[in-house]
Amino acid sequence: MEYGIIGLLVLALNIWALFSIWTSGSSVAAKIVWTILIFALPVIGVIAWLIFGPRGTMQTA
Repeated sequence: MEYGIIGLLVLALNIWALFSIWTSGSSVAAKIVWTILIFALPVIGVIAWLIFGPRGTMQTA
């Protein structure tokens, strides 16, 4: 049972990461590289993206 919950959590994180990647302002090449990494290595890819991926810019008023 716990593998199913962990699998759903990994799937949700992958979907969130892919959505964030493709809506970011990064180049298309960077988006494709991150997408391939996440599809090839789902857990490690998301962790790598969280650490090394593009950061959103903070807007100041």
